[in-house]
Amino acid sequence: MAYANTFKRREMKFLLDEEQYNGVVKEISNFMTEDEFGLHTILNIYLDNRNNDLIRSSLGKPVYKEKVRLRCYGRAEDDSNAFLEIKKKYRGITYKRRYDGTYKELHDYITDGVKPEKRGQVFEEVDYLIKRMDLKPKIVICYDRCAFYGNEDKEFRVTFDSNIRYRRQNLDLRAGDVGKRLSSQPFTVMEVKSVGAVPLTLVKVLSRLKIYNGSFSKYGTIYSSEVWQNLKMGV
Repeated sequence: MAYANTFKRREMKFLLDEEQYNGVVKEISNFMTEDEFGLHTILNIYLDNRNNDLIRSSLGKPVYKEKVRLRCYGRAEDDSNAFLEIKKKYRGITYKRRYDGTYKELHDYITDGVKPEKRGQVFEEVDYLIKRMDLKPKIVICYDRCAFYGNEDKEFRVTFDSNIRYRRQNLDLRAGDVGKRLSSQPFTVMEVKSVGAVPLTLVKVLSRLKIYNGSFSKYGTIYSSEVWQNLKMGV
């Protein structure tokens, strides 16, 4: 499986109900193609510090925000291909850089600080942020994704994420994608990812179906719901 390791693009989110999802998929199938992986699972370990500074800052909707995570596609085993990612967003533009290696070596690094033998500029950048902010594994978040790419521009992508679940214990993706299902989630989160302008064909589809840009953070929603539950319980 081939992946790009550096991105600079605009990402827009839309929260869809089942009817809207079915309508969008039917329409975009005229000018987009579902990727070869079909419906697949994405597994993530998000890092943060003791005070949850990264997610708390992100919820404040600053001009600049960043997050760090370890990601696997499908099942995670010792020799699975994995990615240590640093994702930054500045004035609506997303910058993502990621270092790839085996799951075991990257998990050993984020849990025990054991650096992999093969490094590089991206690794050093992530390593600097992890050390500066004292980041540790905080939560596992998994979800199922279906993705489409443009027939004329393969860099143009539309993804649909659903069945978001998470856990705070056993922060190892080799334990699988089990977790508590996020109760306050839409039927699916659609994300439009484009290096340039969004194609007019998609703009017309969204307008016709009365689908409008929204805001949704998987980690942010989980964190906010936990804080609210703790307040209700007086924790």
